[in-house]
Amino acid sequence: MRRLRLDARDRAILDALQENARLSFAEIGRRLGMSAPAVAERVRRLEAEGVIRGYGVRLDLEALGFPVTALVSVAAKPERYPKVWAYAEATPEVRECYFVTGEASFVLRVVARSIDDLRRVIEDLGAFGSTRTSVALRSPLIKHRLPLAERPGGSEA
Repeated sequence: MRRLRLDARDRAILDALQENARLSFAEIGRRLGMSAPAVAERVRRLEAEGVIRGYGVRLDLEALGFPVTALVSVAAKPERYPKVWAYAEATPEVRECYFVTGEASFVLRVVARSIDDLRRVIEDLGAFGSTRTSVALRSPLIKHRLPLAERPGGSEA
């Protein structure tokens, strides 16, 4: 596993972009005491190195008609793994898919418009192996930021 060396300015830029990916290079530079071109150069390097993989928007799924969230575990046999991946990629309701250790082979985060829609996805996944589902009653904590700024006594990666 490759681990890049990030200095304090790289980390500060990443913190600013995690807070608001729409910040201009000039605004980030103002906050960090850097020129806009210097910030742009660092951001381009972080993109080229794959540290920054993209930019996105956080949507309110409930407001968009997807009030149901569930975690679905699938215990599939190895020969069915490619089919689980393919299903996960092709199904818009599957927001995340993890290959995991333990009794299950995969854990998927699924959003749905209704319990009936969730049932359909669970039934589809049942074709790959046994499933176990936990419906989220609410999502009190979803972290979108990774703390990258140096902490007192911490070391750089």
